[in-house]
Amino acid sequence: MADTPNPKLQTHIEIKSIQPPLQRLSTELTAEELLKEQRIPFPFFRRLSQRKESTWIISVFVILHLIAFCATMIVNDCWGNSHAQCALKQLGRFSFQPLSENPLLGPSASGLDAMGALRLRYLASDHQLWRVFTSPCLHAGVFHLIISLSSVIFVGIHLEQEFGPLRIGVIYILSALTGGLLAALFLQDRPSVSSSGALFGLLGATLSGLIQNWKIYSKKFATLMSFLIILMLNAILGLLPFVNNFSNVGGFISGFLVGFMVLFKPQVGKVYQNKGGIFDYDVKNSVKPKRKLDRPVSRIVCLVIFSLLLVGIVVALLQGVNANKYCGWCKYIDCVPSKWWSCSDKTMECETMISSEQLTLTCSDNGKFRVLPLANVSTARMEDLCNLLCS
Repeated sequence: MADTPNPKLQTHIEIKSIQPPLQRLSTELTAEELLKEQRIPFPFFRRLSQRKESTWIISVFVILHLIAFCATMIVNDCWGNSHAQCALKQLGRFSFQPLSENPLLGPSASGLDAMGALRLRYLASDHQLWRVFTSPCLHAGVFHLIISLSSVIFVGIHLEQEFGPLRIGVIYILSALTGGLLAALFLQDRPSVSSSGALFGLLGATLSGLIQNWKIYSKKFATLMSFLIILMLNAILGLLPFVNNFSNVGGFISGFLVGFMVLFKPQVGKVYQNKGGIFDYDVKNSVKPKRKLDRPVSRIVCLVIFSLLLVGIVVALLQGVNANKYCGWCKYIDCVPSKWWSCSDKTMECETMISSEQLTLTCSDNGKFRVLPLANVSTARMEDLCNLLCS
């Protein structure tokens, strides 16, 4: 029997090269994925970026406020105008009015008037509307300057690194102007500055950013506590003379609305990187704002509300409306009287008597008097002293 040839068993082995999965360089997480993986702390509780260019706008505003305060003290010239009856006399021209005259350790009322502070007589009678734009640049004293600018630096730098200098700059300027405009409707016949309106605008933007991104941020309770502490501290400061609290109200409303209009939701991405190349990489979280215009309806609604608010305030101001006539208790929002200072806007009357080289100023209400050298006593300074004697 012939052997039948066995069919050859052929084995075909296909060898495929397995490509390693490409290393993911950047993956952006949605809000839902972020909730499952991790949240990011609010900007107040994240380390500041080392990039100097990311905080330039707040730095510019702070420097401008410092320059404006130095210019105010030069114009005030307590050493010359008050005949060396000043606090910290060693500073000479930069010395401050006594605490009995300015509890915030700063210039006199006439000094603030000369620099462009808000005052009823100048807007109602003289129509000096330019004071609405100069008042946000002024501070009432050293205590006001330190507390206000420290708050601006803390809040503003974190927000600027989170959302960019352009958006924060827009919020800062619009809040300062809106605060000054609203303050002009509630003026008394005493000088007041509205520089804190911009700070309250940043606080309003902080609240709007927190509300918009509530599901993304962590440490929300700590953020709200920091927010309330800064807000209450500066609001209490606004109850003292020369600081206008209505500008704080207007700035806060403006910052809250504009924040909803211009702030974007931050995106969190995981950056997967290797070590050993030119650059050393590690697994890190990167945060960047979304460029997509999300929530268009809420943004449009806030834009309409803000526009109507701004137009209404401007029209009321041009018509010479004095809101204090319609709200008798509103004056206590701006200034609370105390035994250390007066909040009265009543025009005080004093009698003057000149003898040899002395000027005697006597209050007509209570009989208090003060003897001054006759030389270099301006009319504005005599009004300051008259208000001080009669209050």
